[in-house]
Amino acid sequence: MEIKKNIPNNTVTRKLADLDHETGNIYESINIIARRANQISAELKSELNRKLADFSSPTDTMEETFENREQIEISRYYERLPKPAIIATEEFLDDEIYYRDGKASK
Repeated sequence: MEIKKNIPNNTVTRKLADLDHETGNIYESINIIARRANQISAELKSELNRKLADFSSPTDTMEETFENREQIEISRYYERLPKPAIIATEEFLDDEIYYRDGKASK
């Protein structure tokens, strides 16, 4: 998953008017952002697990585990990424999230 460079690592205070102007309802907007944050979190977790799986061997036990420099750097990279909720909020505010209104289809 590619993260845009202009996303802050820390939380930013937002105006409620900025969040609800797209949907007309702050709760719907937060629900959309939360669902996207869950998707981002799942993508990042599977990507990290895929990269870390290269370092595991089936014969490793707790006593035989040693520090691997590359593995530590990969873990640190993912720790420094912005949180999924912040990424999802930025995507929502930049109109990069596609969503459907479930009430309209009857």
